Amino acid sequence: MAAGATRTFTGGGTPAGAWRALRSTEELAERLDAATAPGGPGAVEGRERREGREGRGRGEGREGRGRREGRGRREGRESRRGRRRGVRAALVDAARGFGLAVLSLPVSATLFCLSVVSIALVPAGVGLFTTPPLVAAVRAYALRRRVLAADWVGLRIPSAYRPLPGARPGITGRITLCGWLLRDAATWRDLGWLLSDMTAGFCTALLGPALLSFSVEGVLLAAGLWHVYSDGTYWYAFVPVDSQATGLAAGLLGLVTAKIALHAAPATLRLHFALTRAVLAPDQEQALARRVERLTASRHDAVDASAAELRRIERDLHDGAQARLVAMGMDLGTVEALIEKDPQQARKLLARARASSAEALNELRDLVRGIHPPVLAERGLGDAVRALALRLPVETDVVVDLPGRAEAPVEAAAYFATSELLTNAVKHADAGRVWADLSHTDGRLRITVGDDGRGGARADAGGGLSGVERRLGIFDGLLAVSSPEGGPTMVTVEIPCALS
Repeated sequence: MAAGATRTFTGGGTPAGAWRALRSTEELAERLDAATAPGGPGAVEGRERREGREGRGRGEGREGRGRREGRGRREGRESRRGRRRGVRAALVDAARGFGLAVLSLPVSATLFCLSVVSIALVPAGVGLFTTPPLVAAVRAYALRRRVLAADWVGLRIPSAYRPLPGARPGITGRITLCGWLLRDAATWRDLGWLLSDMTAGFCTALLGPALLSFSVEGVLLAAGLWHVYSDGTYWYAFVPVDSQATGLAAGLLGLVTAKIALHAAPATLRLHFALTRAVLAPDQEQALARRVERLTASRHDAVDASAAELRRIERDLHDGAQARLVAMGMDLGTVEALIEKDPQQARKLLARARASSAEALNELRDLVRGIHPPVLAERGLGDAVRALALRLPVETDVVVDLPGRAEAPVEAAAYFATSELLTNAVKHADAGRVWADLSHTDGRLRITVGDDGRGGARADAGGGLSGVERRLGIFDGLLAVSSPEGGPTMVTVEIPCALS
């Protein structure tokens, strides 16, 4: 990827961190399968032993033993590294669970109480001003928890918020907005999640680190901490600790608990987010209703885009090739009248008609290329974007990692979206360098276009980026823009699709 290019996460991806805690177990299973598979290490050992028994020399036997010993040492190192990674990941998950527990109780309780009081004060008029910002804060808090679920355990939690109505000034606008928010089932779902997050969510997040701290206490008791409790017997679980012997027993129990805690920390963290998903995720009926709304909107966008494309083609034909063909016909008519009277002038008009025909042909080719570029149909999206980059007046780097081709409509949408983004970077960003990165991961085609220009790009209504976003919506695509003032600008497009 070009320098400065980064990958933008939009919420649709599923990072591989979901199975980080189980990676050592998976590696051990893979090695065990390889050792018992035909041709694997176990089969090689057996073949070497048989060949040795059948008459291989003593030197070859020593060489075979050396190879086996070297392979055993390598596998031992890999196993130890896997265990260390597993322990490190479990400790990280325990720390994350502790952080969630510390935050979930006070933050969720505060937001829940303030939201309930604000909604109760809506009839009195006060809630009209306090409810919208509180609902916005709750949604931002829930969105952050969705991002953590995707980042930490690879669990995607969908949302189904209704699109907000158009802004209206005055008290009427406040009443409309509050009524809209209170009629949205997602608002009440978020409030229910706050209630569960500060109770069951707190307990599930704290369970892993609590087990780990309990095991550390047992080890400390074995190390001599039991002397602090000299005024009586201290019970560590079911072990009465009043001497060094019972302290060692507590330490042994602590080590067993530590083993359990290291296995339980990832599971309890995933349980916490599973509970979050059970409360936050919309039910099937709500998800279906939201899907119907999106499909209705995307259908209107598709109709509008098709109509606009037809108008563009008609305008280009009328103002370009058609005008040149009409002028060429008039020139030929004049040539017909002058061919005998003024052959020199007729030859000039013929030369002009030939130039007009060449220009009309070029305009028709450009028009066809704008409808569906031949290079896209013949060689695919990657080569089509490379061809686009060659025509840009600035330095452009293109990185393509596509193991196959998407369906023709998806390729066309991705191509024209990329073309629009590259054109914007050249026209409006005042960039000296542009880069594009095309890849396909987790069933999504991802295109990132960046530049080192002045930044400030926004997907405002009526702008070029909003038009790209509408066209991508037909394919359930996403558009993410990162463009601070002063640059650089990063625009990421994601379209769910399969490659052939």
